[in-house]
Amino acid sequence: MKGKVGWVDGGRFLAESGSGHASPMHAKILGDEVTTAPSPMEFVLLGTGGCSCVDVVHILKKGRADVRDCVVELDADRAVEEPKVFTRIHMHFIVTGKGLKPEAVGRAIELSAEKYCSASIMLAKTAKITHDFEIKDAE
Repeated sequence: MKGKVGWVDGGRFLAESGSGHASPMHAKILGDEVTTAPSPMEFVLLGTGGCSCVDVVHILKKGRADVRDCVVELDADRAVEEPKVFTRIHMHFIVTGKGLKPEAVGRAIELSAEKYCSASIMLAKTAKITHDFEIKDAE
């Protein structure tokens, strides 16, 4: 995996993935008060949520569950002192589908957290990561 991040100006940077995609990043440095894009640490949190969400959908689909949507809401705290690592992350999954079994959804989240999601497994070295979920029936 490769990537590149370049400074644009002020606290603005442009991240480019090895797969050819670009995303702006904006950190509150050099007097920037208003940001125009997520900060690098917000991307770390969002990437972790994305990694987990992908796992949950994949695991449920592999088990032939009729999953139609999956959203994860993230709430995190960081250390006050440098380095300001994540110390707590809570993931609330909202999974929509037809006839979804709570046991299957819970197991998919558990497998992601314990075996498949590289991002959350790395962050669990400094952060207490918790999960919960709700199931919505698809219309």
